[in-house]
Amino acid sequence: MAPPQEPIVFDANLFQDQTDIPKGFIWPDHEKPSLNVPELSVPIIDLGGFLSGDPVASLEAAKLVDEACQKHGFFLVANHGVDFSIMENGHNFADTFFSKPLDEKRKAQRQVGQNYGYASSFTTRFSTSLPWKETLSFRFVDGNSSIVEDYVEEKMGQDLQEFGKFYQQYSETMSALALKIMELLGTSLGIDREFLKDFYTRNDSIMRLNHYPRCQKPDLCLGTGPHVDPTSLTILHQDNVGGLEVCVDGEWHSISPNPQVFVINIGDTLMALTNCRYKSVLHRAVVNSDKPRTSIVFFLCPDKEKMVIPPKELIDAEHPRAYPDFTWGTLLRFTQEQHRADANTLEAFSKWLAENASTNEKDE
Repeated sequence: MAPPQEPIVFDANLFQDQTDIPKGFIWPDHEKPSLNVPELSVPIIDLGGFLSGDPVASLEAAKLVDEACQKHGFFLVANHGVDFSIMENGHNFADTFFSKPLDEKRKAQRQVGQNYGYASSFTTRFSTSLPWKETLSFRFVDGNSSIVEDYVEEKMGQDLQEFGKFYQQYSETMSALALKIMELLGTSLGIDREFLKDFYTRNDSIMRLNHYPRCQKPDLCLGTGPHVDPTSLTILHQDNVGGLEVCVDGEWHSISPNPQVFVINIGDTLMALTNCRYKSVLHRAVVNSDKPRTSIVFFLCPDKEKMVIPPKELIDAEHPRAYPDFTWGTLLRFTQEQHRADANTLEAFSKWLAENASTNEKDE
């Protein structure tokens, strides 16, 4: 018997010019990217009026959000109160980090089963349909004023102290924005405006930097494969390269970058919390042969021990319970250890919960 092969080491600085694409990065024909996908019609929600308390503007924003979240779960927010310099600095710091030699980046190597640290693709976890990207993720806990800074200093040294301090600030800014958006979603759902905001106060979230190097065979590869975020709410800022695509009614659509807005989408946990009133939808990232791409993402998540149970207003004869009660910590563990996130994560998770009910109760 042949010995098991060592995982591929994805060094973005080398792979970006490589024309011989390793087999593990070549996606199946039915999942390979398409050319000239149409633009997705996504509403731009002006948060200015909502944040200032304008009742007319708030109702209009809630209406637009409700329509988008019932259809595909994606919308854009403008006049969000975040200074553009913060997004700009976020990309600059990320680009500086990803340009470092692989050995430097691997000081924060992500360990198996963890959802934070540096990952050069996911070659230690998977061997096929590998994403053409590298990531750096941080754990952020609302109310902990130094968790990101401390992690960066511990793993990467004091030379990156300014780097850690910046992403601590960025995470705090995104957490505050996410809670405001949760108020808007509460309004749009017709439930207590404070319900979702209160549920995500003291959130235990994930901050991630994504870098997609150039790819000499972009028709064979994907930066991120088709997936649905298992988290609750995603706040994404794209650079000016573009590459985000969303699958609606079986067809892929692009969302072009706009430096002044954030892309927001619903994740599986929030879909369960809204009893499927709001949708989480497949999306992916494509790559190109000309320019690298960077995106900065904040994944809002509840406290790991909080039970995900929809408010009673969203449960009735026409909308019976779609999913069993669960904690975010259990779903997170499932996606790290049992299941690669896809369009059927919640269904697979519900089945797994039922099959392992006694074990999970002991772990809770």
